[in-house]
Amino acid sequence: MPDRALSFGAMAEAYERFRPGYPAELVDLVREYAGRPVRTALEIGAGTGKATRLFARQGVVVTATEPDGAMLAELRKHVPAAGVRTVQAAFEDVRPGRRYGRGYGLVYAAAALHWTAPEGRWARVASLLEPGGVFASFGGPVRLADPAVEEVVRAARAPFLESDEIPSPDGTPPGYDAQWPGTELQRSDWFTGVQQAVIERRLTMSAGDYIGHLSTVSAYLVLPASARQRVFRQITQVLPARVEIVADITAHLARRRYEA
Repeated sequence: MPDRALSFGAMAEAYERFRPGYPAELVDLVREYAGRPVRTALEIGAGTGKATRLFARQGVVVTATEPDGAMLAELRKHVPAAGVRTVQAAFEDVRPGRRYGRGYGLVYAAAALHWTAPEGRWARVASLLEPGGVFASFGGPVRLADPAVEEVVRAARAPFLESDEIPSPDGTPPGYDAQWPGTELQRSDWFTGVQQAVIERRLTMSAGDYIGHLSTVSAYLVLPASARQRVFRQITQVLPARVEIVADITAHLARRRYEA
């Protein structure tokens, strides 16, 4: 997993171009859950800033942390200069205090929490939140909507990769009603009021853009370059000119306990 977690920098521009962004409904979801104004936020693993700009444009002052320097450089091209502070740091190195601050109204991770170390994760998140502050994690895999197309792509990929998805960090099967990290949050003494919500999305893109998206997926990034080129050629040969994808976003929300 560490190799996969730090594999994105070489494809930072492609990540920005081909990865879907986040809808405004996410901010509405967080605000409704918070039940009070959210003025400050710390972001875990900001990537190229797709979620950073979403919250910043709604007036939230964001401290965006990201361990990969190339990803952070790409983020700085796209986020508003005002209202966003950027810090190159892995979440495990973030501590409340003078450098990072403390007492944020919101700590969130956009398709990044699974890259963080489980040891001390929730205590660290809680230490950065004000009592009653909100934690949010959101993301989800991009899948082909047509089962027939998905099957031929799976067959084309099989000689190189059994799967290109990230398994659940705590082993929760995909079909269960409660998904990770909600499952961990429910067991944590630091948080209460755990909620799970899904924002459904269907997007259409060209076959070339879909391959561009795959080029930013960690399972392919850690393949040897020659294997990566071959698997993309194989997949390209079986794709229609345009594909519909399922890009649902699963969001988990929780509140830091006042008494913790």
